[in-house]
Amino acid sequence: MTSCNFTEEPVKKIAIFGGTHGNELTGVFLVKHWLENGSEIQRTGLEVKPFITNPKAVEKCTRYIDCDLNRVFDIENLGKMISEDLPYEVRRAQEINYLFGPKNSEDSYDIIFDLHNTTSNMGCTLILEDSKNDFLIQMFHYIKTSLAPLPCYVYLIEHPSLKYATTRSIAKYPVGVEVGPQPQGVLRADILDQMRKMIKHALDFIHHFNEGKEFPSCAIEVYKMMEKVDYPRNENGEISAIIHPNLQNPWLLHLVWFGQEECHSEGRRKDSWDS
Repeated sequence: MTSCNFTEEPVKKIAIFGGTHGNELTGVFLVKHWLENGSEIQRTGLEVKPFITNPKAVEKCTRYIDCDLNRVFDIENLGKMISEDLPYEVRRAQEINYLFGPKNSEDSYDIIFDLHNTTSNMGCTLILEDSKNDFLIQMFHYIKTSLAPLPCYVYLIEHPSLKYATTRSIAKYPVGVEVGPQPQGVLRADILDQMRKMIKHALDFIHHFNEGKEFPSCAIEVYKMMEKVDYPRNENGEISAIIHPNLQNPWLLHLVWFGQEECHSEGRRKDSWDS
């Protein structure tokens, strides 16, 4: 897939979300650390706000309280009348939309980095929600290049069955960050270090972008879900087979077939900006 040159306004407001799922502890740890000492995430001209998105789930070290916070940021839920009868995560989504949105408005935050862990062996992975987003393609290319030789994958979620309203979707540029494998409710130092570096390189890219640096054309390899493949089941619906040992660990083979495409982007932005 190809994309055109981009000329964008400078990025000003950035949020880093941790604890969207309360038992994915790397993002929780990093956000709490940056709330106490945020010097490493500050860049000249940027407002960078670390934020715990689901504090009740974090306190209980569980994925969510009533429903998945990462699935309720649709217009219907965000527009519901405030009531104690609403699920906790829906009320929390409305609060987050008020603080960082409103969604689909000019006042919303420019970028939200939503930090997640996974039990899958997928290493460092960036989640792209729009294959024509030239700015994010360039950012992801910069992060991948900066992390090398450590691999960094890009997962494109444009499949119709995967269209759900994520926590980060209230931003103009939503960025999902997944790093694994890490068990739920556990911290691993190597996983934490990798996620920390991903955010550092992302913020460095934004700083260079705002300063007017030109970025040459680039191509990134992306993966997208093509099909879900269930286990074989017997007449009672019970699983009748297991994954072969040769296929157990590579994350791209876990129960799904992935297609592989390329994104291309040639970046250019203006040398000066009106404030």
